[in-house]
Amino acid sequence: MNRLFYISLFLLAQILISCNGEQKNEENKKDLPRVAIAGLAIESSTFSPAQTHEEAFHAKTADDVFSFYPFLSIDSANRKRADWYPTLRAHALPGGIVTRAAYDSLVGKTLEMLKENLPYDGLFFDIHGAMSVVGIDDPEGDFILKVRDVVGPETLISTCMDLHGNVSWRLAQNTDLITCYRMAPHEDALESKQRAVENLLDRLEAGKGKPAYKAWIPVPVLLPGEKTSTRIDPGKSLYAKVDPLTKQDGVIDAAIWIGYAWADEPRNHAVIMAYGDDKEKVTQSAEKLAQSFWDVRNEFEFVAPTATLKESLDMAIKSEKKPFMISDMGDNPTAGGAGDVTWTLHEILKRPEFKKENGPSLIYASIPGPEFVAKAIEVGVGGQIEALAGAAIDDRYAPPVKLSGTIEAIEHGDTHAETEVVIKTGSIHVIVTKKRKPYHKEADFTRLGLNPKASDIVVVKIGYLVPELYNMRGDWIMALTPGGVDQDLERLDYKRLKRPIFPLDKDMADPDLSARLVPLSNEVN
Repeated sequence: MNRLFYISLFLLAQILISCNGEQKNEENKKDLPRVAIAGLAIESSTFSPAQTHEEAFHAKTADDVFSFYPFLSIDSANRKRADWYPTLRAHALPGGIVTRAAYDSLVGKTLEMLKENLPYDGLFFDIHGAMSVVGIDDPEGDFILKVRDVVGPETLISTCMDLHGNVSWRLAQNTDLITCYRMAPHEDALESKQRAVENLLDRLEAGKGKPAYKAWIPVPVLLPGEKTSTRIDPGKSLYAKVDPLTKQDGVIDAAIWIGYAWADEPRNHAVIMAYGDDKEKVTQSAEKLAQSFWDVRNEFEFVAPTATLKESLDMAIKSEKKPFMISDMGDNPTAGGAGDVTWTLHEILKRPEFKKENGPSLIYASIPGPEFVAKAIEVGVGGQIEALAGAAIDDRYAPPVKLSGTIEAIEHGDTHAETEVVIKTGSIHVIVTKKRKPYHKEADFTRLGLNPKASDIVVVKIGYLVPELYNMRGDWIMALTPGGVDQDLERLDYKRLKRPIFPLDKDMADPDLSARLVPLSNEVN
C-alpha cells in the first residue's frame, strides 16, 4: 500500500513539474520579440536601355527566406531569440531600371504579407539601396514609407544595405538602425546582415527602443566601385576607421555609403551615418568619417591597371602569366549593365591571333542570345552553328555578333542563364546564354567543360574581380569598354545629380560636412 502511494506521489510530482515546465516555456515564448523580415534589392543603371521585370527578382517567401541567412538557421542562437515572420525577399542581379508594374507587385505582396501577422516589435529590412524604378525617385525611401504605414511608427526597423547604395533623408528618417557592408568586393555581406539583425535583437531584448540620435551627412562625391575598392588605399584605410568608432559607449553603429554612380538621381552621392544614444559621440563619429572621406577624394584610383581593349588584348597575348584576365567593364551586369553589348566580342573576333584553333586560348563570358541558344539546342553538341547573339537590348555600340563554330556544350538549369551554350570558333570559346549571367566562380566554367586556369586569356563582363576570380588570375587588366556602366563618368549624360559633386566638378569648394540629426521614425510627420 505504502509502495503504491509513493509511486502515485512520484508520478503526480512528475506531471506537475512537466506542466510547470510547459507553462514556463509558453511564458518564455510569449516574451520573445516578434520580428518580420522583408527585402527588395537590385542595383539598376538608368544609363542602360534595359528594364528589369518581376521574374528577375526570384522572390522567395515564408521559410524559404531563412535559407539566405545562415545566422538564422533553425538551430542558430539568433533564430531562438525571436518569433520570426519572414514575408518576401526578392533580390535581382543588377540590371536596368525596374518597371513600375514589377515594383508595385513586389511591394504590394510584401505589404499584404506583413499585414497577416501584425503587430511586430522589429523588422529586418534587407535592401541594396540603388534600385531605380520607372516614375519613382528614391524607391527604397518610398518602400520603407509604405512599410511604416503597415507596421506603425513604433516598430524597430533595422536596415542592411550594400555600400554602393544610396541613403536619402527619407530612408534615414524611417529606419531606426542602419548599416552597410564595409568591404568591396563584398566579402562581408553576410556578416553585415548578421550585424543588422543582432543590433535589432540586442535593442529589443534590452528594452531600449529606438536609438536617441541618428546623424546623417551627405558627402558630394560620386565614384565607381572600381575606384573605391577596400582592397587598396584609400578605401582600405577609410573603411578601417569605421569599426573602432562603433566600440564607443553610446555608438551602436556607423557606416560609409559610396553611393551608386550609374543612376541619374538627386540621391546619388556618398553618405555617412552613425547612430546611438550619445549625441556628442554619434555626431563626432559621423563628422570624422565624412571629413576623412572628403580629405582623400583625390586619392581614389582604379583597383587594377586600366587600358583600352586593344591595349589589354596586346598585353594578354604577350603575357606569360596565365590566365590573363580582362574585365570588360562597360557592360558589367554586376553593376547594372544590360550584359548584351557585343562591342568587345566583335573586336576580339577581328583579331587574327584568335582565328586559328592553335592560337592563344581565350574564354569569353558571356553574351546573351536566346535565339542562338534555341538553334544550338536543335543542332546539338558537336554540331556546327552559325547564328546571331547579343545586342537585342543595347545595340548602341555594335550590332548583334555572328558566331560560327562548333557547339561544345549545352547545359540547362542555371538560375540566371537558364541555358548555357559553349561555341568554339578559332581559338575562342564563347559562352552564349539564354539570359544574361555574370561568371564569378571557377565552377561556372568547369560545369561547361571549360578550364579557366588553363586558358591563356579569360574575358569576363565584370568590374573588379570577385575573390575567386581574383585568386585565380595570373595577371589582370580592366578594359575601358563602352556600355551602360561606363567607367568614364564624364561621358555619361547626367542631368539630375545635385551639383557641385566630385569628380564631375573637380574644383568645387569644400562642402559643409557637419552632422544633420535625423528625427526618430516615430517623430516623423
